[in-house]
Amino acid sequence: MKRIGFDDPSTTLVRLGDRLGTEHVAVNRYRIPPGGRLPSGLHAHTDQEEVFVVVAGAARFETLDGDVHVDTGEATRFAPGEYQRGENAGDSDLVVLAIGAPRDSDDVRVPATCPECGSVGLRLDTDGDLTFECPECGAAHVPTPCPDCESDGLGFATDDRNEPVVECDDCGARFADAPLDE
Repeated sequence: MKRIGFDDPSTTLVRLGDRLGTEHVAVNRYRIPPGGRLPSGLHAHTDQEEVFVVVAGAARFETLDGDVHVDTGEATRFAPGEYQRGENAGDSDLVVLAIGAPRDSDDVRVPATCPECGSVGLRLDTDGDLTFECPECGAAHVPTPCPDCESDGLGFATDDRNEPVVECDDCGARFADAPLDE
């Protein structure tokens, strides 16, 4: 057995699974300020299910099926392959526990289209420079900066119809698909 403390209000992320030495489940505690988001844009783990437990505040998760609101004392589950992106939906800090199993997720997808074969759902590779790899044809693609402002702050989100779009955190521009070097 191992016991730890983790409620440091100044820390955005505490990797509880690492600190506890878990082997089969990932457990993270996030503290997100008002207007902030959980790390990662719209994404899916094809090899991991995730549960988010809201300890304090209110969360909103964008999904391809519509928004999911989760308040203090509530939880939501995302099955493997379900796209989601979370943010603080309230005016106070959001404290959320993120639980994922199995612990290590090796297949994270983003809703981008492969320019080579047209397949949707590119694999995110962060082992070096950020690249997107197509699981269908094997092509690798490098994301480019925002075409409008040249910022590297692009991420995936959903539009008013719950369709995936690419959004620039700096200028707010939206694009139907990821700008990629071929």
